[in-house]
Amino acid sequence: MIDTSPVSAPSFRCVPGTDVFACGAKEDPMWVAVATGRWVGFGMPFHSTWEAPMLQPETDPTATEAEFATLLVSFELSADRWVVTMRQPGGSKLSRYSLAARDMTKLLSLLTAQREQAARRTGRAVKIVSIYEAGRDGFWLHRWLLAHGVENQVVDPASILSPQRRRNAKSDGIDGEKLLRSLAAWLGGERGACSMVRPPSVAEEDQRRLSRERDELVGERTRLSNRINGLLANQGIAGFRPLQRDAQPALDALRTGDGRVLEVHLRTTLERILQRLALLGQQIKAVEKQRDALVKAVPADAASGAPSRAAATMRSLSRLRSIGPEFASVLSLECFYRTFDNRRQVAAFVGLAPTPWSSGSVEREQGISKAGNRRLRRTMVELAWSWTWLQPGSALTQWFRRKVAGQGGRMRRIAIVALARKLLVALWRYVTDGVVPDGAALKAA
Repeated sequence: MIDTSPVSAPSFRCVPGTDVFACGAKEDPMWVAVATGRWVGFGMPFHSTWEAPMLQPETDPTATEAEFATLLVSFELSADRWVVTMRQPGGSKLSRYSLAARDMTKLLSLLTAQREQAARRTGRAVKIVSIYEAGRDGFWLHRWLLAHGVENQVVDPASILSPQRRRNAKSDGIDGEKLLRSLAAWLGGERGACSMVRPPSVAEEDQRRLSRERDELVGERTRLSNRINGLLANQGIAGFRPLQRDAQPALDALRTGDGRVLEVHLRTTLERILQRLALLGQQIKAVEKQRDALVKAVPADAASGAPSRAAATMRSLSRLRSIGPEFASVLSLECFYRTFDNRRQVAAFVGLAPTPWSSGSVEREQGISKAGNRRLRRTMVELAWSWTWLQPGSALTQWFRRKVAGQGGRMRRIAIVALARKLLVALWRYVTDGVVPDGAALKAA
């Protein structure tokens, strides 16, 4: 049997005609390591034609949680290479492995070999608990790991504790070790060591595309409209409305500040931008049609899962005056798809929680944390303004008006953010418990 445990100061020699190196120390038996163009770590030899079986934890049906040995794994992900850091049960030494990004065959082989080695050493059932940072790779790796018997956690990278020195060393190995320490502390009950992300289901993630795509299309439309107005302002022309239906024929009537008609190249540039605006308008309508169909969808049975819950939440929110299809879809798909224990968690998720600075005799408020979903936070501020206009009799609107009475624009901007937080908490209670916000008016049936 091959011993794959790391040893200090190994010596290497190439095995002729193969892609592996043999290495060993005087006091250790022979063992092998993988060669992938550079030395990457120690373990069982990999081969591209070998298909490892699905990773299943060696569990005894009667084993309790305390009888499991835990193999900790962290993934440092990049576009080209993944660095996998592992810590064996009961050990303190770390083993690092590097493999090509998204090479799931080798990753499965590595996890299988390390789990079997841990089981032989401990004589106990072994479970693998892994961690990686939320980012550009999304949640597909999380789902793959769960499907192959690995307990995985996705961590918010901004929540990981780090040294406060002015300059800190950084490498994939250091980051992998930091992730492993955070995971060990979190599993040990130190929930403040880091914050874990709640991965959405495939259906929830796919439904978000609608509102996010519309947001991108509207932003692109605004950018092109501003571009047209900027080009015309450069010629002394103001008041042109690019989004009107007769915008293109209206170009004939435009005259520059010195009385000239538009030059040929400027005219063709404006016409091409207007054509793109027309296409964007069609795409926005198509997305809104899909969104409205989702809001009107009739919830199916429990087997339908997230789509039914999202549709029910959207319809419930749409009953309140000032909340239309867009506000309802963003709130239900970006926030209320998950559960919260209290109002502080709701505010922190959106980044509307306060961040006081209190040390000794110094005590001041730094504003909101801005640590949550930026798009959801912007939507809540927009909804707060809409709420003050369309819900004049609600308790929240009355509170806002008392706060800003006699105040200038700066205090109004500060108060509207506070109102956004209060409104979000009130809507969370409305969605979860059916408690209508105090004084809020419902739309006519």
